[in-house]
Amino acid sequence: MMKISDPAAALVCDEVELLAAELPLEGARILELGCGKAEKTRAIAQAGKAAAILALEVDAIQHARNLAIADLPNVSFGHGAAEAIPAQDASFDIVMMFKSLHHVPVTSMERALGEIRRVLKPGGLAWISEPVYAGEFNDILRLFHDEKEVREAAFAAVRRAVDAGQFALVGQRFFSTRGRFDSFAQFEERIIRVTHTDHRLSPELHGSVRRKFEAHLTPTGAHFLNPLRVDILRKA
Repeated sequence: MMKISDPAAALVCDEVELLAAELPLEGARILELGCGKAEKTRAIAQAGKAAAILALEVDAIQHARNLAIADLPNVSFGHGAAEAIPAQDASFDIVMMFKSLHHVPVTSMERALGEIRRVLKPGGLAWISEPVYAGEFNDILRLFHDEKEVREAAFAAVRRAVDAGQFALVGQRFFSTRGRFDSFAQFEERIIRVTHTDHRLSPELHGSVRRKFEAHLTPTGAHFLNPLRVDILRKA
């Protein structure tokens, strides 16, 4: 039985390390959807196991920045969305989405999962991680960007795909990652001023967000544990 969260989960780890322990990366052709700043792309590529990685990003501004990355010879960057993957059928061993399915329009989530199934080889694996709607960082984020409904919709779409027999559920993993910000200015740069979402905060709301964030500041910055869920799926 799939579940959206596990409040008892105690594991704290780096997601790429967890992925490397769970998935057969050796010689794999990998597709990453919603690669963002390509931080996880880089970590996986530099581990030296994957044969090739195609990293897609739908945000044109971030994609242009990714194209300037020249030190990852086994990575290709492309501009594309999960609901319309520019790749041939059965061309990847592994498809990865790191906290990006809930950014797909709700009406296109099922199509995105269908596209993932299409481009996976028979028996290929999908790693779909999503943030759990809990935790102190989420309490700050939801003041100006409440993702409760879209995160629930993403989970429901995955569950429907499993129930319909499009994918077999290999397993779920629940864990937390560590997050840190040096200052509120860094929080603004990394979270509020992202290029893929136009966050417009009134002066009053901006002040509320700042006060709630700064309540977590210590001499070494603001530290958070961010709970996540990973659904590991196999193409049925």
